[in-house]
Amino acid sequence: MKTDIHPNYTNTTFSCACGAEFTAGSTLGKDEFKTEICSQCHPFYTGKQKLIDSSGQVEKFRAKMEKAKAAKSTKTEEMNAEEMPAEEAPAEEKAAE
Repeated sequence: MKTDIHPNYTNTTFSCACGAEFTAGSTLGKDEFKTEICSQCHPFYTGKQKLIDSSGQVEKFRAKMEKAKAAKSTKTEEMNAEEMPAEEAPAEEKAAE
């Protein structure tokens, strides 16, 4: 085995956002490592499901689509309104004759 090519293997304290702490061997080179989730708070390991409000996202998407649809129909109506007088003018002239 070659010397001086392997990283230092030290004990590192891992601390989770839920407050759990455990010590494990690591080559990170840090004495402490912070993480957001661990086996004590992850739903897969605990069997408890955390509810995330995703209904707000769906409603936001639907509102965005309705707004886009309304803008498209308004634009279409404006384009049709600009074209209509040119098309209606000969019909009005025929009625006057």
